[in-house]
Amino acid sequence: MANIANQVAVVIGAGMGGLAAAGALSDFFGRVIVLDRDKLPSEGVPRSGVPQGAHTHGLLVGGLRALQTLFPGIDDDFLEAGAVTIDAARDVRVERPGFDPFPARTLGIPFYCLSRPAIEFSVRKRVEMLGNVELRDDCRAEELVPTADGRAVRGVRYSATGGDTGTLTADLVIDASGRGVPTLDFLNATGRPAPLETVIGMSMNYVTAHFAVPRDAPDDWKGVYLLPKAPDTSRGSLLLPIEHSRWTVTIFAGHDDRPPNDDVGFLAFARDLRVPTVANALISARRVTPFSRFRFPGSSWRHFENVADFPGGLLPLGDAECRFNPVFGQGMSVAAQEAVLLRRLLERAQGDLTGLAVPYFSELPAMLDAPWATAGLDLAYPQTQGERPPDFERQMRFGAALMALAARDADVHALVLEVTHLIKPRRVYREPALQERVRAVMAEMAAPAAN
Repeated sequence: MANIANQVAVVIGAGMGGLAAAGALSDFFGRVIVLDRDKLPSEGVPRSGVPQGAHTHGLLVGGLRALQTLFPGIDDDFLEAGAVTIDAARDVRVERPGFDPFPARTLGIPFYCLSRPAIEFSVRKRVEMLGNVELRDDCRAEELVPTADGRAVRGVRYSATGGDTGTLTADLVIDASGRGVPTLDFLNATGRPAPLETVIGMSMNYVTAHFAVPRDAPDDWKGVYLLPKAPDTSRGSLLLPIEHSRWTVTIFAGHDDRPPNDDVGFLAFARDLRVPTVANALISARRVTPFSRFRFPGSSWRHFENVADFPGGLLPLGDAECRFNPVFGQGMSVAAQEAVLLRRLLERAQGDLTGLAVPYFSELPAMLDAPWATAGLDLAYPQTQGERPPDFERQMRFGAALMALAARDADVHALVLEVTHLIKPRRVYREPALQERVRAVMAEMAAPAAN
């Protein structure tokens, strides 16, 4: 692979997106500098710059494979950090409306369960081993610096704890800051319009704590995922095994419904869910961390591809581009896949960074199609703000019929999981034979209502 000699890339943010991007850039640039405003911890613990970090996270199989591409053998690092390996279709009790539980099957789709801080720390250790990558913590990116004609970014102005300030000259800047403020501010400062944004205004409220796995833990599952029955309720829960023989348990609800963050209220909320599996499991479990609360304002997709004359030398990545309802556990995995896309484009460019944004933005929609469609399920709630597709009701009926077919057929079940885990694109659902089978189930499901 070509190395862009004597050129510098700067990454804003040392979260999962920024670390994955640094791994991609390290194969091509002579020097990669990663800036983060936090004091990065020396172990896998939550940090203030990742406010949702204490909550239950999932690294989907597609995300794991992307990280393996960037950091070969990273799965061994996760295991060393205490990751629990489970079969995604067999070991997680999925409590889905109409299926409590959904059929458990051995489909050979491994899933690594580890806390978000432990995942990030494992990846950060890999990045620190890269000889041409420098991590600067306690260092805030203040603004992007334009070229004289304003057509491109030429650097990043920063300020560090202790009063140190300066400007890093860069040939490419990756905005993995999460909120994407550096990119938005630069567009505004150089007279460019803000990108159009598609929003699914479903705010979500989470409360999470870790519990020691009790000796009498159920032996017929290792994790539980209870999905809400929309539009009747937005309440659900997620329990996964993680390092140190713990369960990470999250309860969640949408809009103005706020789960409690005390022992009595937490258990009562879990007990009032459609299925009390999590509540029953927690009766003898000892809480070992404080409760953490987080509010997510909604999913959003910034369409940078529609910004005329998008500045050269700049690419947003991860949540700066698109963020999803964390209930579906897609953010880390999508960011890792975007970093792999960046790596592929740099390899194709062979040292020429001109116009890198064009192929990057043109390939993102296909990559974001499946996770965004999942986020779109939140539109089933009447109070959710956002434009619903003209055929939204049919899409919902199709999805329900597809899941009913997956419950009957292991091959369809496996296909749904492969799309859910970002292994296969959502377009596989358009295969004519599958469409015909799903339409038949849709007709079945509509028949009782017609009688």
